[in-house]
Amino acid sequence: MELDRRRFRVFAGVRTEEAGERLKKAASSQLTPLMIDVTDAASISAATSQIKDQTGDCGLAGLVNNAGISVSGPLEIVPIAELRRQLEVNVIGYVAVMQAVLPLLRIAKGRIVNMGSISGALASPYLGPYCASKFAMEAITDALRIELRTWGIQVSIIEPGPIATPIWEKSFAAADQLANTLPTESMALYEPDLTVVRKMIAEIANKAEPVDMVVQAVVHALTAPKPKTRYFLHFRNRILFRSFKLVPDVIRDWIVRRVMGLP
Repeated sequence: MELDRRRFRVFAGVRTEEAGERLKKAASSQLTPLMIDVTDAASISAATSQIKDQTGDCGLAGLVNNAGISVSGPLEIVPIAELRRQLEVNVIGYVAVMQAVLPLLRIAKGRIVNMGSISGALASPYLGPYCASKFAMEAITDALRIELRTWGIQVSIIEPGPIATPIWEKSFAAADQLANTLPTESMALYEPDLTVVRKMIAEIANKAEPVDMVVQAVVHALTAPKPKTRYFLHFRNRILFRSFKLVPDVIRDWIVRRVMGLP
């Protein structure tokens, strides 16, 4: 919406017709809702064709990869199908969309903005699938930034902490649903830890920062003459998380468990 307010022509990815209608009512006529499922090749191809038809020879000025889900739980018992779904949406989907629209970005010397997380700097127990996807995006962004330099395509990654978005409610619902499908005896093994983790995540969600700080970082990455390669939005967390790389793993693990209140 902020890019639309700044008079950019925006193709906004949505999953449902209802979401698209809500966007059209809230935005200007320059915003086009774009039906897309980043895990479906046919959907990506159709969306890319729509963009190409409407932009003609102008190309695409920017791609913001913002699709995301969060799968949580003990790695011992997280269903492999759920782990695949986590990586399909948060990692493979980003690359698939990028590959599809890259010819349009090359025409306009556009920019790519990937949505990362501080969870891509420090892995948390019981959030392993989600953290793995964000660590992967760090590597992909770093490689892509160098690979596309020849064509003047700049690549940035946004690394926010907790942000107030619907992903929290969806994640809680998904975690509860997953817990109900797992063997009772397996869940019992981790119940003491999981009880603490649920409480901690709920507290973090209640203190989540407004989404505007992420919006402003995305706008800067797309419009600044010299965009940053990495937007770490919480300075205190940046220093704290990067300092963990300097301490032995045994100490790091002890600190994590202590901070999380794990027994």
